[in-house]
Amino acid sequence: MKYILFSISLLWGEYLSGQDRSIEIDKVVTSQHQTIIKGQKITFQATTGTQPVWDEDGGTIAAVHYTYYERTDIDRKPMRPLVISFNGGPGSGSVWMHLAYTGPSILKIDDEGFPVQPYGIKTNPYSILNVADIVFVNPINTGFSRITDPETKRETFFGVNADIKYLAEWLNTFVSRANRWESPKYLIGESYGTTRVSGLALELQEQQWMYLNGVILVSPTDIGIDRSGPVDAANELPYFAATAWYHGKLPPDLQEKDLDEILPEVEAYTIDKLIPTLAKGGFVSAEDKESVAQQMARYSGLSKQSILDHNLAVPARFFWKELLRSEGHTVGRLDSRYKGIDRMNAGTRPDYNSELTSWLHSFTPAVNYYYKNVLNYQTDLKYNMFGPVHPWDRSNNQTGENLRKAMAENPYLNVMIQSGFYDGATQYFDAKYTMWQIDPSGQLKDRFRFKGYRSGHMMYLRKEDLIKANDDIRDFIKQSTPAAGQSAKY
Repeated sequence: MKYILFSISLLWGEYLSGQDRSIEIDKVVTSQHQTIIKGQKITFQATTGTQPVWDEDGGTIAAVHYTYYERTDIDRKPMRPLVISFNGGPGSGSVWMHLAYTGPSILKIDDEGFPVQPYGIKTNPYSILNVADIVFVNPINTGFSRITDPETKRETFFGVNADIKYLAEWLNTFVSRANRWESPKYLIGESYGTTRVSGLALELQEQQWMYLNGVILVSPTDIGIDRSGPVDAANELPYFAATAWYHGKLPPDLQEKDLDEILPEVEAYTIDKLIPTLAKGGFVSAEDKESVAQQMARYSGLSKQSILDHNLAVPARFFWKELLRSEGHTVGRLDSRYKGIDRMNAGTRPDYNSELTSWLHSFTPAVNYYYKNVLNYQTDLKYNMFGPVHPWDRSNNQTGENLRKAMAENPYLNVMIQSGFYDGATQYFDAKYTMWQIDPSGQLKDRFRFKGYRSGHMMYLRKEDLIKANDDIRDFIKQSTPAAGQSAKY
């Protein structure tokens, strides 16, 4: 990727000394760039660095690292949207969506998302930067973000609600510094980041008086919506069917159909037959159990006997091991298009996540090269792809309900869900089910959108889905940005 670097400015703040590797608490590096997006040449400014986290007495306790892209070849009018981006984990840096999805640069990978050498980056001609400015945020202990006060308790940062509270306060400061209070604002989160942004929607609204136009949930978690028991077990089947179709393991009459034809059929069977059957537990009739096992085998690529052996509730980890066992392969957890090789064929779960090891091939070299050589951010700190954030307090997770309440209070607020059909960790049908359950009244359903893609957890690694998913975000922003003068009222 060719960049024209006009200037680099350094703003130095407090400095934490006395350690071999230290973080500069309030430092930014600004640089100027140009690129081509959707066939249009644009120029933009990149600002990367740290902004403090303060305690209630105004003392600095941590520094959050971020990267902010702002288009410079247009007037920054009040209606220019701002997208605030988080990844997940918890404990994962923002590198994934930053350098593979919405940002101006992406990894050098093949069209299906597999690593190629030499490692590095290239321009992203599908970035959303042409329609919105973007800030990528690394929560504490991810990326280059760190705790700076050794006396501060870890519980200040590492928990569902603690995470939301300090990040909302941090975002208030960022929006003020960047002078973006007038802008339509969007949150996008991936995986655990969907828990984060669902909670932030209400926290920003009620505690920071910052109202949003949209929340984008990429490969969402359950966001605190209960789906345990028979629902949890049954909801696996549509994912099994998608993966089995991809690997050619369905019966010929199904295999010759397109995935878009198969999945509605499997989803209907899951809702209408499988959930009611599993709800009967050990009191289901032998005839029904046999019939359901036969149909599950047809849709999943597994044997009827293996399904009966699991009392119709087949764990995903067994599916990853079993589907391609006869070929000597496992399938990936986060993206079941990826194959792995275990020490032995026996067993009930894979030895490792084949997709994650593949992704780390590309992402780790790219992010370290990018900050040092493109954005000129110089530091001896290690970029934490996965940082130490445990134990993580998962109690009192009301983030789904918080999102519903934020939508009810704010007529402007819309939600889009993006899921990969081959994601076995945060499965697409679970995401649909969660969406259905967020608002029991059904009065908000017109403000929800669901988009599915033929890839996995990070659907944007596949070129076809990178294009489609970014276009879906562009359309979502356009559709959820009200006309000038449009009132927020029911």
